[in-house]
Parts: sequence; C-alpha cells; structure tokens
Amino acid sequence: MSTINSICVYCASGPGNDPAFMEAAKKFGRILAENNIRLVYGGGSVGLMGELAESVLDHGGSVTGVIPDFLVNREHMLLRVQERVVTPDMHGRKRVMFERADAFVALPGGVGTLEELVEQLTWAQLGRHKKPIMILNISGFWDPLCVLLEQMEKLEFIRTNLPINLLVADRVEEILPKLFEVARLVPEAEKQMVPVADERM
Repeated sequence: MSTINSICVYCASGPGNDPAFMEAAKKFGRILAENNIRLVYGGGSVGLMGELAESVLDHGGSVTGVIPDFLVNREHMLLRVQERVVTPDMHGRKRVMFERADAFVALPGGVGTLEELVEQLTWAQLGRHKKPIMILNISGFWDPLCVLLEQMEKLEFIRTNLPINLLVADRVEEILPKLFEVARLVPEAEKQMVPVADERM
C-alpha cells in the first residue's frame, strides 16, 4: 500500500480572469496544510502558484519550491518556503518535482501547466511510473482537454493497451479522497521512475 506525503501541483503564474481559480488555489493550500501534505510546486510568488503556496504556509504547512535560475526573477521566487531548489534548466526542475512528489494535481494554467501535465500523463501511459495524476476542473476549465482525450480514444490514437489514467475533481474537497483511493492500490516501488539511459524529463 502506498501513501501520499507530498503533492506536486502544476498551475499558473497568473491569476486568470475568474476569481474561482484563485479561491480554489487558496482553499487547496489550506487543505494540504491541514492534512500535513507537503506542497511541491514551481517556486513562484505570483498568480495561482503564489496563492497556493502562501495559503499552505499561512496554515502551518510545508512547501518545496522548485524553479530554474532564469525564472527566479521573472516569477518572483517565494523566499519564505521551507525548501528552495534552483535548477539549471526546465528539465532539472521537472525531474526534482517528480522525485519529491507522490502524486500530481493540475490547477488551471497556460501552456506551461498543460505541458507539465501532459508529460506526466505520457510517462505514466508508457509505464514509467504509477503516481496518481489529477486535474482540478474548476469552472469547467479542463473540459476541452477531456473532450480532446475522448476524441483521441474514439479515433484509437489512445489505444486500449495504453490508456490515459487521468483523475478529475470538480471541487477542491474531492482531490485528496480521490488521490488516496487510487494511491492505496499502488505499491510504493511502482511510483518511482523506471530508469532509462539518456532519459530527459
């Protein structure tokens, strides 16, 4: 049986134009802190990233911020986190975030958030790890992605022997129960990345 002690959250460095997004980030931060689950995130202090991390810290939780050196100033690295990791590039950032997390959750965001989410889905689809992956579908933000994935399955570009196992939560309160339910079925050893020579992530 596997446990979840830390969650990597992918989300925007901007607030978006729907107040529900920032509110969801703030609420999720509080829930993580109250359940003693460490946040692993992109290290910024602005947008949904900043709101999420500040909320975790304000409620007594623990945060690991991981940021490449060229984004330290652009995304205004949050300095009050307990652990800051500065990487030389984006590949290093994603590797550290993967290694520090037991599960992944994507809040609303832009192409960077989408890229990080899709990469995790791809690695899981190819059997590289079995850490749970979830989207928080606040205000139907991820509906177009869900439709696209259904289209890919319908046209057999996502084949039955290589399924996409993406969890969906419509409310912040659903995230942890759904993640815990799936994580219980995953042996701890199977969450780790299967090593491959010359792999970049």
